[in-house]
Amino acid sequence: MADSWKDGIVLKIVNVAVYLLLLGSNIYSVAGPEKGYGSGKVTYFTPAPWAFAIWSLIHLLLLGTIIYQFFPSGKRIIIDGISFRFPLLAVLNSCYVSVWSHQQYVLSFILALFVSSAVTHIYYIIRRTHAGLSWKDEIFVRWPFSIYHGWTTVLVLLSAFEAFGVDYHTHRAGAWTKVFVFLGLLFLEATSASYAFSSPEGDLGGSIAITWSLFAIFAHQKSSAFVHWTALAFACLSLFWISKSLYGHLVAYRNPSVLHDEERAPLVGS
Repeated sequence: MADSWKDGIVLKIVNVAVYLLLLGSNIYSVAGPEKGYGSGKVTYFTPAPWAFAIWSLIHLLLLGTIIYQFFPSGKRIIIDGISFRFPLLAVLNSCYVSVWSHQQYVLSFILALFVSSAVTHIYYIIRRTHAGLSWKDEIFVRWPFSIYHGWTTVLVLLSAFEAFGVDYHTHRAGAWTKVFVFLGLLFLEATSASYAFSSPEGDLGGSIAITWSLFAIFAHQKSSAFVHWTALAFACLSLFWISKSLYGHLVAYRNPSVLHDEERAPLVGS
């Protein structure tokens, strides 16, 4: 029997609802009465406000995900594979944005960890079936969650500095601040590299999100020369990992046999 768009209709409707919740929470954080992105506590890890424009790209790609779930191939990976995890992610993310906009930074850091955990679970479900993804799966499923995954890595570190770091406007960057900022930037660059080497063709989405954020940190952090130029150095290294991933995608496109056999496992277990 042919698949019907009504299959899994309850979860599909829930996905639509939580997508609107997630979108609304981010719109409210910018247009609502509370302070928006870039107007809360500023630390020595805070990026330029334009870094948060990546939310617009994520929401646009997730809109494609929501539409794609009504097609048979989309149902297979979104409803049967990801299942309830997307609603959980959307609710957690909305809670994080709400708490963060009220400047409750310790709680927002804790919620950021939960958001990161939720999106990581989804990311690895998708990665497990990487070799079997069609171009539609790539655009409407893999790309949204790959960028989302890289961006939440940034948010966890940003939230940690907001919760436990010094204020950019009232404290100079001391030795310990510089050490922790360096370690945070190093972690982001290393994560970008791990995306590039996560498979023969690499993962562009995660590297792009992190590289975008590193350049935004470089642009915003001007009072400390050490933070400013360190961020630029790591951003340039991360940009190199993007070029590595682009090359890997080209090689994989020309020779699909380079993919590992273990990446050909089906999404839903038999």
